[in-house]
Parts: sequence; structure tokens; C-alpha cells
Amino acid sequence: MLAITGVLAVASLLALILSNRTSPLAALILVPVVAAMAIGAGPAVPAYIVAGIAKIAPVAGMFVFAILFFGIMTDVGLLAPLVSLVLRMVGERPTRIAVGTALLALVIHLDGSGAVCFLVTIPALRPLYDRLGMDRRVLACTASLAAGVNFLPWTGPTLRASASLKVPVGTLFTPMIGVQAAGLAFVFAAAWWLGHREERRLAAGLPLPLPGTRSPGATDASGAIRSTLLHAEDEEVIRLRRPALFPVNVVLTLVVVGVMIAGLVEPVVVFMIGTAVALLINYPDAAEQRARIDAHARAALLMAGILLAAGAFTGIMTGSGMIGAMADAGARHVPDALGSHLPVVVGVLAMPLSLLFDPDSFYFGVLPVIAHVAERFGVEGITIGRAALLGQMTTGFPVSPLTPATFLVAGLSGIELGAHQRFAIPWLFAATLVMVATALLIGVLPL
Repeated sequence: MLAITGVLAVASLLALILSNRTSPLAALILVPVVAAMAIGAGPAVPAYIVAGIAKIAPVAGMFVFAILFFGIMTDVGLLAPLVSLVLRMVGERPTRIAVGTALLALVIHLDGSGAVCFLVTIPALRPLYDRLGMDRRVLACTASLAAGVNFLPWTGPTLRASASLKVPVGTLFTPMIGVQAAGLAFVFAAAWWLGHREERRLAAGLPLPLPGTRSPGATDASGAIRSTLLHAEDEEVIRLRRPALFPVNVVLTLVVVGVMIAGLVEPVVVFMIGTAVALLINYPDAAEQRARIDAHARAALLMAGILLAAGAFTGIMTGSGMIGAMADAGARHVPDALGSHLPVVVGVLAMPLSLLFDPDSFYFGVLPVIAHVAERFGVEGITIGRAALLGQMTTGFPVSPLTPATFLVAGLSGIELGAHQRFAIPWLFAATLVMVATALLIGVLPL
């Protein structure tokens, strides 16, 4: 009963979000509440919600102040030179821009944090996409691909799999280097194709393929891409710039990001202090400070609301036992005919399973059970861990409703969550399939 209700709850959540029938915030709150009431856990729902929110609160706080911090840095003109540098390097060809997006996201994600990757990559490149009239879904998808395929020994999924199976991280990861290289090759090939497709669309003067969305770019008679933005910047934008404080803002940003990556202080604390310092340095007047906060408050509030709602969802689903029941049911009902092929099955299903299980539930709940089942059929349990890394909260994390990063990448890109998922899921799943095929070819996974 618990497993069935849990599956129905997750399926209902995905259906509501993907179909745009309701907002993610409403779905994340109401769906688990109804599911909990259906299994008779209604009286405990408030406690589950509070427990879930308590776990997500530091993450929500980090995202709120991160949005404020990077918003202020954008106002003062910190990202303008970076965008200009990228523009000089890649020109105004969408093909090169998309590939550059993948490269930038890949480099930034070397620290293993998807949140940092998206917080730096998307705000830096979104103005460039808007200037040319490129589809923001390409920005979100390309950044997601680069971050998703870049599973490293110090990233969350790899560490969880290592701890769960009680094997050294190096033993788990080293054979996967060739597999990851193939995945990254696919990422850059996909980025090139997405950019090439955008280049053809803009050259033909076609609008963005989103209902009610107009492309901010335009094309001339020869099909060369040009921006419709005026060369003269808006007076308000110029007024907010602080060119004299550019070195100070660069140092401040490097300190904030460096301290966060090093793990010296909790990220929420780093961004809180960084935001306060940025306001005092760049806008000493209290009225100006309030104006800058108000300017970015809508995005911060929307993000905070969705993240807290996600905390309520995971709190109810975990506290009620539905996620645990789904894990047990899914792992124990394996047909004998599939026993020897479990690594391939897990590899193919790893990415879609990110939509059903949060990383802790899968790697600490589902993975050990599947590995144990595989060993009964003569398959090494560690191969199940390697198969899981090909998609479970790697390529799957930027589109899973169970991770804050999904809402972050959609929010920063300025697109609907459902639109991001519909566009990115096929490409992310394709990346998983490419890596599974490579793993089979080089013998990392047994057939």
C-alpha cells in the first residue's frame, strides 16, 4: 500500500508539473499531503513537513542570498566584462556559444557542486542568449548536460555509492574514466547541434518555439544574426554600474565562491555575509540598498517558496515511509531472467529513477539491495554502483523534482520548470544511454 501510494504520488507530481496544470509549489505541497492522508498518516503530516523544511532550510537560505548576491553583482556590472570576453571568444554564432556554455559549465562544475555551476554559468551567459534571441532552454539544457555527466570522485553520487557499497572511491570511479570521456564527447556534440539548430532558426527569422514567447533577436536579409538591443545602454543600468569598484567586487566574489567551494563556512552564511558586504560597498545609501533588494526579491521569494515546498514533499514522503517502501518494492521484485543483466538494466533506468528517488534514498536504500540481489546471480555488486552513476542523480539531478538544483536551473534561466524538463530530459537520457553503451563496449559493465 505504501509503495503503490508513493508511486502514484510521484507520478501525479510529475504529471501536474510537466503538463503545467498547476504550479510546482502547489503540487509539491498538496500531492504528498493527499497521499499521506490516503494512507492514514494525516495527523503526522505537520511533523513531517517541519522535519523536511528543517533539512532544506539551509539550502533555501543559500539560494535566496545567492540570488541577491549575484543579482547585485550583475547590477554593478561585474558580469559585463565576462560576457564581453565570451562574446569575443565565441563571436555571435549560436553554435559556438552553446559549445562555450558546455565548456564553462564543465569547468565550474569541477568543484562538484551543481548549485555553484548553475549560479555562475547561467547568470553569466543568459544576457548573451537574450541579446541574440537564443532559446533559453538551450542554455539550461547545455549547462545541465555538462554538470550531469561530470560525476567526479568528490561529487555526491560517487561518494554515496562508495559509502553504501563500502568500496574505495578510486576502485569505483577509475574504470569509469573512459565512460565519462564518451559522455563528455556527447555533451559537446549535443551542444554543437543545439547551437546549430538555433543558428538556423535565427537565420530563418523564426520565432522561439514556445507559446506566447517572442524572440528578442532578429535577422537581417542576409540571415546574419544581430541583436535588437540598442547599443546605448539604459540610463538606469548605467546608473547602477560601479566601474571604479570593479576590482573590489571581483575580489569579493572570488572570496565568496572560494570560501564556499573550500567548505570553510556553510554556504548560506557565506552568501548572507557576501550580500551584506556587497550592498554596503556598492550602495551605501539605505534607500538604494532597499531598492536593490526589492529588484531581486521576486526571484528570491519564488525560489525560496519552491524549495521549502520541496522540503515539505520530501519530508512527507520520507517520514511516512513511502519512499522507503518504493525502494524495497522496486529492488525485491526482480525477475530471475533479469538477474545477470541487472547492471545494464540499472544503467538504463538510472536517469529516470532520479525522478522517483532522492539521492540518499536511492544510494543508501535501493542500491545496497540491488547489489545484493546481483551478487546472487554472480554479478559483482560494485558494477551496480557504476551503473547507477551513469544517471542516478548525475544526468538526472538537473531535472529531478527531488533536488533543489532543478528549480535553480529553471529559475535562473527564466523558463518554466515543465518546459525545462520536457526539453532537457531526452538529451540527458541520451547521454546516459551513450555512457551505458560505452561501458558495455569497454567491459566496465557486463552484459
